[in-house]
Amino acid sequence: MDKTTLKRIIVDNISEVKNYNVLPRKIDLDSFNCFVLVGVRRAGKSYMLYNKIQRLLKNGTPESEILYINFEDERLTDFRTDDFNLLLEAHSELYGKRPMLFLDEIQNIGHWEKFVRRMADSNYTIFITGSNSKMLSGEVATTLGGRFIIREIYPYNFQEYLNALKINYNETALLGTESRSEVVRAALNYLRNGGLPASVALKVTRDYLSSVYQKIYLGDIIQRNAISNVAGIKIMVKKIAESVCRPLSYNRIANILSGTGGKISLATIIKYVEYCEDAWLLLRLKNYAACLSEKESNCKYYFIDNGILRLFLIDKDPMLLENLVALSLFCRYGHDRDNDHVYFYNTDCEVDFYVPDNGLAVQVCYRLFDSEETKQREVHGLEKIAKSFDCKRRIIVTLEETGSIKDNYGEIQVLPFWLFLLENNQNNA
Repeated sequence: MDKTTLKRIIVDNISEVKNYNVLPRKIDLDSFNCFVLVGVRRAGKSYMLYNKIQRLLKNGTPESEILYINFEDERLTDFRTDDFNLLLEAHSELYGKRPMLFLDEIQNIGHWEKFVRRMADSNYTIFITGSNSKMLSGEVATTLGGRFIIREIYPYNFQEYLNALKINYNETALLGTESRSEVVRAALNYLRNGGLPASVALKVTRDYLSSVYQKIYLGDIIQRNAISNVAGIKIMVKKIAESVCRPLSYNRIANILSGTGGKISLATIIKYVEYCEDAWLLLRLKNYAACLSEKESNCKYYFIDNGILRLFLIDKDPMLLENLVALSLFCRYGHDRDNDHVYFYNTDCEVDFYVPDNGLAVQVCYRLFDSEETKQREVHGLEKIAKSFDCKRRIIVTLEETGSIKDNYGEIQVLPFWLFLLENNQNNA
């Protein structure tokens, strides 16, 4: 790698970062000196680095003490592990200062974790981002040796979405007819178009979301894992999208693909699903009531953003609604590699989501009161789980209905999804 090129990139980057218009997010990056930010592409990880840098500059940190590099810069195509030292030399020759390190999409460089561990051991302040969940793996975590705090970065939650649109959602606004209607209209757009930060200001989002998906699909899944059966994994992702809300076993996926003329082995299916999870396209949900083997092999899968999921669906708002509730719960309670925070519950009845640490059980029902049969089915699941496990709060999330249902175990709240999202996001702020 040429040192002159590195110097030019260093100077260009700090000049550009200062001028970005970034919406601050309530994610703590001030309590420690070393952070790893992980999440799907375009979720806002880079923006968070920009915001951190801008705040440092505003508070008096000189530009000469900040080194920001985005490893997706085409000028860094030939960057290798040994070039990290060259990067530090280039900065030292420019400024003669010890910099804070901001390293964006670092998963593109092999053995990056050994370098950042060495920097952390040398008491550097260092922030890194990545779009691959393997950055949370045990091997990497062991290398980093507890010197980094990991933050999972999701697309905008509903509160952040409203902030980006400058829509007021305080208590007074939610009482007013017009201001409340504005929040509800925004919620419906959020339900269908998702919360990727760059998409919020767009009047038409489909082309942008399609381009993001193609980058994830072709770059983070196909190219990174050297997959030759491009058609097979494309069909698999489509079929998983069409099965959101329902448990889906590896065998079932294999049978579906065999039915389309593309027979794929069970071992290959398992790898393909893992690749999609590594790229943060899919988030896995396990059955709390299942045995260990079924917990791993018969799961629900949700998409990281409703806008991306909607690329595969036509007029499927009920599925989008459940996917959105899943994302809200993952964002609040976390979704690590072991998936041991949020579950679904399925024995002879089903509860869509259960958070055992908080005793929270949630059903999602697009229209609850249209049918007595539907109401009884949803309530029965919440009664069953309350009989077997700790349930401090039980909720049925709907499109627009509100109310309260009493049973032998107490109260079941019925909330419209936008209100549930606001409550969940505020509790997580």
